[in-house]
Amino acid sequence: MDQAVVKLLTDNIISILSTEASLLWGTRDAIEDIKDELLSMQSFLVDADRKGVGSEGEKTWVANVRDMVYDVEDIIDKFMYHMNLQRIGGRSSWILNHTIYFPKNLWVRRQTATKIQKINGKIKGVPERKQRYRTEGTSSKDNQKRVVQHAELSLLFKEDELVGIEEKRQLLMGWLMDGEQHQTVISIVGMGGSGKTTLAANTYNNDDVKKHFNYCCAWITISQAYDIEDLLRSMINRFYRSMKEVDPTNLSSMNHIELVKMLVGYLKDKMYLLVLDDVWDTNLLDEINVLLQHSSLGSRIIITTQKEDVACYHLGGKHYIHHIQLLQNEEAWELFCKKAFASSPNGSCPPELQSFAQELVGKCKGLPLAIAALGRLMYSKNMSQWNEIHNNLNWSLSKNPKLKAVESILMFSFNDLPYQLKHCFLYCSLFPEDHEIRRKRLIKLWMAEGFVEQDKSYLPEEVAESYLLELILRSMLQVVERNEFGRPRRFKMHDLLRELALSISEREKFGVVHDGREEMGECKARRISIHKTNKELKSCSIMSKLRCFLVFDKTLKSLPSGSKLLRVLDLEDAPIDELPDEVFKLFNLRYLNLRRTLLKKLPNSIGRLLNLQTLDIFGTQIETLPHGIGKLQNLRYLFMFRFTGNWNDFNYYIATQTPSNIVRLKNLQAVCSIEANDDLVLQIRSMTQLTTIGISNVKAADETDLCTSIQNMRLLRILSIKVTDEEETLRMDALSSPPPNLQKLLLTGKLEKVPQWFRSLQSLTYLYLHWSRLEEDLLPHIAALPHLGRLKLTNAYVGKQLRFVTGFLKLTVLWICNFPQLDEIIIEKEVMPNLKSLWIDSCMELKTVPMGIEYLQNLQQLDLTSASRELKNRIRNEDILKVQHIPKRYIWK
Repeated sequence: MDQAVVKLLTDNIISILSTEASLLWGTRDAIEDIKDELLSMQSFLVDADRKGVGSEGEKTWVANVRDMVYDVEDIIDKFMYHMNLQRIGGRSSWILNHTIYFPKNLWVRRQTATKIQKINGKIKGVPERKQRYRTEGTSSKDNQKRVVQHAELSLLFKEDELVGIEEKRQLLMGWLMDGEQHQTVISIVGMGGSGKTTLAANTYNNDDVKKHFNYCCAWITISQAYDIEDLLRSMINRFYRSMKEVDPTNLSSMNHIELVKMLVGYLKDKMYLLVLDDVWDTNLLDEINVLLQHSSLGSRIIITTQKEDVACYHLGGKHYIHHIQLLQNEEAWELFCKKAFASSPNGSCPPELQSFAQELVGKCKGLPLAIAALGRLMYSKNMSQWNEIHNNLNWSLSKNPKLKAVESILMFSFNDLPYQLKHCFLYCSLFPEDHEIRRKRLIKLWMAEGFVEQDKSYLPEEVAESYLLELILRSMLQVVERNEFGRPRRFKMHDLLRELALSISEREKFGVVHDGREEMGECKARRISIHKTNKELKSCSIMSKLRCFLVFDKTLKSLPSGSKLLRVLDLEDAPIDELPDEVFKLFNLRYLNLRRTLLKKLPNSIGRLLNLQTLDIFGTQIETLPHGIGKLQNLRYLFMFRFTGNWNDFNYYIATQTPSNIVRLKNLQAVCSIEANDDLVLQIRSMTQLTTIGISNVKAADETDLCTSIQNMRLLRILSIKVTDEEETLRMDALSSPPPNLQKLLLTGKLEKVPQWFRSLQSLTYLYLHWSRLEEDLLPHIAALPHLGRLKLTNAYVGKQLRFVTGFLKLTVLWICNFPQLDEIIIEKEVMPNLKSLWIDSCMELKTVPMGIEYLQNLQQLDLTSASRELKNRIRNEDILKVQHIPKRYIWK
């Protein structure tokens, strides 16, 4: 973990050296020197990270390095803050800087250089002191050995100790004994502690399974730091013992080639079962693939893993992947009772403990390892002890010996993360428990914090998303919502993983959460997340070292003072109506989220935030951006519209007036939504780097300029256009060649006809037409779009019939809203075969359910809102058979 801290700071120093050279005279040599020392120190920390920090002495050295690195960061950032204050002051400040303030600046530079040199001397002495006071401690290998032993104990579990496993075991046994002669691989994948090993062991131990393979079976548990030759020896021994044969001699003296020949020769004519438990990387599977080449005798391999890429690795033959699901409430309760009330009659919970026990089980969120561990912890506890644990349980994994196994297994998941991902994972724990984290929000936060490595071949956003997908594939994050093509939209952390991350974060001074239970004192961490406060925050000590201030308390009305070094300020949903002036002096600020606050304006001094990457004022009362916005040359994201109420109304959102100098922002990737005043529609044609733009207040006379600008934006993926009012016509026929990668298109305003270029939108996944009031049938123009997944139509068509005749193969969501004359919807067979959600709203002339709705066999949800009385009656009575295949049917008022 500390390796990641040093790497992050070193990258920041390198960035400062390359981009802020003019400010560094007098300190550059000292900063260069400490950069070189930190680069050398990384090798020490990489070694500590790989071997595991065991002894108290090693822990002290590593902690000292981390604290010194933080001190260096503070010194450099404070120096940069001081110098930037004068740089952003304009010409008058420049004159003062070169006359009155010159001696003071010279003194500041010398002091900064002296402080850095002093810390550099301390850092250079760390390896020497480490060697001098070397002590032995618990090694990473010892911890791995304990985890391996814990895994192999699963082989000894009795049948009556297990819960919710019978159906899963039968599924696996069917795959194992299906009679197919080709080799079959079964991958069981899920988060740590979810029961993968238990399921595999219960299947492996089944007598019918053993007999099917003539008892030629081997179970191998893999440690993260495995040795391939040791694994080969273990496999040979296990196979020999399973067949009651004498262990081969001289295995210890055999080299790799000799071991491979012995194993391959032994299994050549046998049908065998091999279990590889807890596999962490595909390198091992590369080795196995060479050893066990595609047996045609019906052999089977079971792999358990937390990682999706391991589970998907193809070893030849047939391949099944079984994703372990967390226990349902009834199963979780049964498992807890087996452990906590083993001595009670029938293993039942005493009535007086029922409410306590159910709340404790709920905290485990279906994770079998945690439920079993908590059950064993509560076994034989008296009423007062139950009450104490119930009131104070916060999963102090490292403090409770009976929960040590839970911590060890989850820590293995964390330790296996690449150093880049460790910061990213810990950051997720700063969000509240069960909070659904938005993908786009998290990616921007990671970028602002500097967690995302630079890669010349990819955008920072693409690199950050690869980090996110890696955490998901490792079962470190749980996907809550995906888009129509499976891309994660929202996700959350399992409570136990979050508690683990919080404990690491606090120990490493990475970040802390304040929940209002205790008085907030000095904060030594670099990040703080405010979940609840009992009083106004005022103390400077809270903020002085912070780089990130997150607020999830919707009662916080003011900010504490004393922060100069923030990179992230996230105030989403806080009832704050004014920001202190010092916010606009935060030279280091990369991310400013004011979404749905009560702010009504931004000062012109917003232009001082020269490093700002993201500005989010969505849902505020800010109507106009100040001229200073044009100075934010590092700005990448600008969100600034607000919804007004009913989605069926024409003016369902309002854009923000923007100065014309916004076109100077050459790093801007996304801006929505801006008002098209004066000649701004023409000026934005120079913003060819944009991937997202929303434009409001467009007029019919703007057609040529608008289409020219859009046509220049070849990287555009999201486009939203809205006319001035419901009487204005939206003309876009001059757009002869739309952006080739356009994925989302939102058009608000009257269309005289369907634009011909609609048919060329081969990358389009989302189409929203609002108040288009087309007289021409839209559907034939878009039916063949190969990737269209969501179609939302609000007052988009004035005809009486919508007929889905062909196509829409990828469509999963269809909204039909506010069609005043629509009285019939017809769906032909094999059209929209993947539709999952159908929403019909405010179509009062529609008296019957859509004809052919019974063909939509994948439809999961039907919503009717503001529907006619006749339609409501029919769907409840004579048309009930047509919709009975739809699991969720909602009829709203």
